[in-house]
Amino acid sequence: MVPNMSIGITLFSIPLTIGVYILSLWLFKKRPSVFTMPILFCTVVIISVFMISGISYEQYGVAKEIMTYLLGPATVALAVPLYKQREMIKKNALPIMVGMMLGTIVTIGSALAMAVWFGLSDVMIRSLSVKSITIPIANEVAYILNANPTLVAGFVMITGMFGAMFGSVLLNIANITNPVARGLSFGTMAHGIGTAQAMNEGEVQGATSGISIGLAGIFTSIFLPWVLPLFLM
Repeated sequence: MVPNMSIGITLFSIPLTIGVYILSLWLFKKRPSVFTMPILFCTVVIISVFMISGISYEQYGVAKEIMTYLLGPATVALAVPLYKQREMIKKNALPIMVGMMLGTIVTIGSALAMAVWFGLSDVMIRSLSVKSITIPIANEVAYILNANPTLVAGFVMITGMFGAMFGSVLLNIANITNPVARGLSFGTMAHGIGTAQAMNEGEVQGATSGISIGLAGIFTSIFLPWVLPLFLM
């Protein structure tokens, strides 16, 4: 690719991504809906723009890397609500641990059971098993399980999107109102993307979700290599 073209695409892609995100926040405040949530709205709009303009994912890569680099500070920023809610976390340490472990076991077990029921291949089963943990941990666990990194990334993103889009609705239907329980559900089932939605609900939900991301990732990396062989041919 011509260097000037690459620079031009990067300079176009970064403001586009930020602008669409700001627009989605404004729309969501005006018209709260699953369809105006940033995670869905931004994905659809940006992909549509790139398809119309002919920009490929590889060309978007430089801009993506620049913005992805900022995920580090953003992730560290999750420690702020954790610190503010440290007394609440200490008080609810046992329920959080038990809920996280049970939630992780259920999400892994249900995913593996459905994969086997639909007759998916071993590589699909391996890749699907880590769908509910954050991508940095999922990628490392994927190597241990001999899963496909591309499939893992796709399953993790889809799970996070559905968790963020429908998590609040399903929790409301189930009449789960406790902020600790709601935050735990988002973090355990829908990792970082779900945590963003939990933060929108409140600081307690965000803090609980944030801590459950790490705990679920650690528990999954220990538990899954032992249970996965039971579901493979």
